[in-house]
Amino acid sequence: MSDTQVCEVPKNSRETIRFRLGEFKGRKFIDMRVYAKGDGKDPAPTRKGLAVSPHLWPQFRAALAQVEAAMVEVGWLDREDLEAQG
Repeated sequence: MSDTQVCEVPKNSRETIRFRLGEFKGRKFIDMRVYAKGDGKDPAPTRKGLAVSPHLWPQFRAALAQVEAAMVEVGWLDREDLEAQG
């Protein structure tokens, strides 16, 4: 099994979301998994997560763009904030 961590996003004070490229039994995937801090230990992966096959990544990105546009439309995000992040 190969594993390449790409980035991490804080979810709250106890959890982070880790993005990684993985492979298991010859199948490649993009894993987005919640990691939680335990009793002073290193963060451990939880069951909360999503694995996306590389061939589905273009559709996944398109769906995220639709979600982003909907959040701007309903006022949850400002377009200017998104442009500042990029």
